[in-house]
Amino acid sequence: MKIIRKLSPPPSWRLPVILVLGIFFGLGFLTIHISRAPSYLSDKPETCINCHVMYPQYSTWMHSSHRERATCSDCHVPHDNFFRTYYFKAADGARHATIFTARMEPHVIRIKSAGKTAVQENCIRCHIDFVSMTKLVEVTAGSAAKGEGKVCWDCHREVPHGTVNSLAAAPHSLIPRLPSVLPDWLNKYLKNKK
Repeated sequence: MKIIRKLSPPPSWRLPVILVLGIFFGLGFLTIHISRAPSYLSDKPETCINCHVMYPQYSTWMHSSHRERATCSDCHVPHDNFFRTYYFKAADGARHATIFTARMEPHVIRIKSAGKTAVQENCIRCHIDFVSMTKLVEVTAGSAAKGEGKVCWDCHREVPHGTVNSLAAAPHSLIPRLPSVLPDWLNKYLKNKK
């Protein structure tokens, strides 16, 4: 109880502090809702189209042979242990949600170093029968960056996303429409107002 008394503001400041904290937490929860942050913990490919600049990647994946066997997470998230998988998803999802919410999306998507490592590990994990007799099994994204071998996509660059590298490269991508982040009552009000 002594700690609570020490941390609590004087009586004249309590209402303003409660209001500021309420606004702070309200904006935080609104940001989490608008950015669809919890969706980044799932394995649904539709999560990737939370951000409009990912439409071409989603569309090209939908028309690839990988669609039948692999989701985005199967290739882009490490799968060696539970903790690494969910740490990676949480960190990457938080970065994506922040960039999406702040509208700071780049026009051309470039995979980060951690993503390159995960993709290389997953190529080998799924295709071990094809690469087990080659030195490719020993190549990591880090060693390839130093010129010590090649990563899988050095030769298989168009798998599964084709030559797409920006929204302008596939402007008419047909993708499923995401549900609105607005509550139904607000959507109805806005439609009736028109």
